[in-house]
Amino acid sequence: MVTGAQIRMARGYLRWSVRDLADTSGVSPATIKRMEESEGVPKAITDNLAKVEKALAEAGLEFIAENGGGPGVRLKAPVLGIQG
Repeated sequence: MVTGAQIRMARGYLRWSVRDLADTSGVSPATIKRMEESEGVPKAITDNLAKVEKALAEAGLEFIAENGGGPGVRLKAPVLGIQG
């Protein structure tokens, strides 16, 4: 699951306001603010957290799990076409 810090990082990377993410995900701005203030995985309705994660993923980001260096966010790798 995505963490509050990852949501903040992703939104910052995209240069989205809380309102931009709210409009894209269908989750209220107040809920997004509470999610972002959370330490670790936000205590939120699972459906709302999934909507936020999906909106950010559809914008081209992926979430990196805790791997010794901490959780993070990065751009999805481009899909390479087959050249013929």
